[in-house]
Amino acid sequence: MDPDERAVREVHTTWIDAVNAGNLARLLDLMADDVVFLNPGRAPFGRDGFPAGFSTAHEQCRIRCISMLEDVVVAGDVAYTVSRDTLSVTPRAGGETAALAGHRMSVYRKQPDGRWHLARDAHTLQPAVD
Repeated sequence: MDPDERAVREVHTTWIDAVNAGNLARLLDLMADDVVFLNPGRAPFGRDGFPAGFSTAHEQCRIRCISMLEDVVVAGDVAYTVSRDTLSVTPRAGGETAALAGHRMSVYRKQPDGRWHLARDAHTLQPAVD
């Protein structure tokens, strides 16, 4: 496996681990300054719009994401991944766990220091069907 592909796979895994841990600081460290997130039913937002939503979600719910990479493509200083994600969201105040599933496409850019940062992220997560 190419070293850049390995690095992109590692960033993807680190991202999911940080989501599950509620580690906002780690996530911000993995984002490009001009990152754009595309979520169903919501206007695109960037780095500035991420912390409040993420923190609120983790304060109100226990979140567990499992992400299976299906494709990793590296082309120079840009890479993309396609993954199949499942997400369980359990209210901390009690109640039923919601299950979501769908695909995610993430675009990464290699930084001058050699690290890969998330530049674009879009997903199709929706309520999982049993």
